[in-house]
Amino acid sequence: MAESKTAHSPLVTYFSMISLLTLCPPFVIFIWYTMVHGDGSVSITWDYLKQNGLQGLINIWPRPSPIAWKIIACFGAFEAMLQLVLPGERVEGPISPAGNRPVYKANGLLAYAVTLITYISIWWLGIFNPAIVYDHLGEIFSALIIGSFFFCILLYIKGHVAPSSSDSGSSGNIIIDFYWGMELYPRIGKSFDIKVFTNCRFGMMSWAVLAVTYCIKQYEANGQVVDSMLVNTILMLVYVTKFFWWEAGYWNTMDIAHDRAGFYICWGCLVWVPSVYTSPGMYLVNHPVSLGSQLALMILVAGIGCIFINYDCDRQRQYFRKTNGKCVIWGKPPSKIVAFYHTNTGEKKSSLLLTSGWWGLSRHFHYVPEILAAFFWTVPALFNHFLPYFYVIFLTILLFDRAKRDDERCMAKYQKYWKEYCDKVPYRIIPSIY
Repeated sequence: MAESKTAHSPLVTYFSMISLLTLCPPFVIFIWYTMVHGDGSVSITWDYLKQNGLQGLINIWPRPSPIAWKIIACFGAFEAMLQLVLPGERVEGPISPAGNRPVYKANGLLAYAVTLITYISIWWLGIFNPAIVYDHLGEIFSALIIGSFFFCILLYIKGHVAPSSSDSGSSGNIIIDFYWGMELYPRIGKSFDIKVFTNCRFGMMSWAVLAVTYCIKQYEANGQVVDSMLVNTILMLVYVTKFFWWEAGYWNTMDIAHDRAGFYICWGCLVWVPSVYTSPGMYLVNHPVSLGSQLALMILVAGIGCIFINYDCDRQRQYFRKTNGKCVIWGKPPSKIVAFYHTNTGEKKSSLLLTSGWWGLSRHFHYVPEILAAFFWTVPALFNHFLPYFYVIFLTILLFDRAKRDDERCMAKYQKYWKEYCDKVPYRIIPSIY
């Protein structure tokens, strides 16, 4: 097998993996316990843990229950079934470093609609109460922490014994292979793409399902859904809807086209997304805030505006690529750079780099409205506690790191053409600042 290229040095990988293994699982439990049982106050939970030490963490850590495993299994099986059986347009992904072009079935938006309609319908008809999911949330997160770890072990084994394509390889280091992954496009059979399932159909879909769950739980507990929860839920659902509307575009991003299916990305999508990404709504369940119609509407409009700009950035680049640069961007022909590169097999290829429109403001301007959108669906919680804003801070760090990694990857791929692009678009994320 060919050697795999890693995103970071071995030292950074070891540090990242040890941190993720030792700090992230307890933090998932910490954030759940604080939001649900600690009044959203970091100091309350911290004081308890400081007084009780390791035993305190053991006390608050819920044990995976049969109902938690059942909920996870039913949800995962349902999403896998939808991924396989629902119709969808045939979409080709970008050419991989080994010269392969993955093929997908674009049925994410339909799967998203079926999922939400089914979930709300079984609640409305009295078949299943989503409040049960909230009541067993800690057990579910605990089960996901354990189950996802073993899932990643299976991915590592599969990469060794049954890789799905030539876009697979070992670095020669077991820790790096497990953490960053061995396969770029692991599949079961020819049609079931594992990364599409973990990243999109489980991770992103669980975000939407839990957003609805928190809304229903507040209604069940208080007999009403306050405006702060409505704003939070609507904005998160608009964002996830945007994601599935644009899912085929996501298959061209770093997560799918460049990051391998390892512990870093798969554990993150299976555990971190449903727990941390949904945490502002988790907080609002027991902390209903009345914003008033005017403030609520202002936040809602601002949030939807940011989500639209984020979408339009991606739409603009897709349209530019689809038309091979023969289009109009912001009323005039686009500015572009024709960049040449070589695949791992030595084949010469070319790409068009857009340097106008949103992509002329900065090289990763689309991260700005994405961070602002996260702020707007969190701000209905107001500022009584810090923890609801953890996701906004985490997302900012994640996207700044991703922008840096993407620049490094593009520099290695395009070389002098990327330098020309950076000279033309000098700012990485924030225009005129960074």
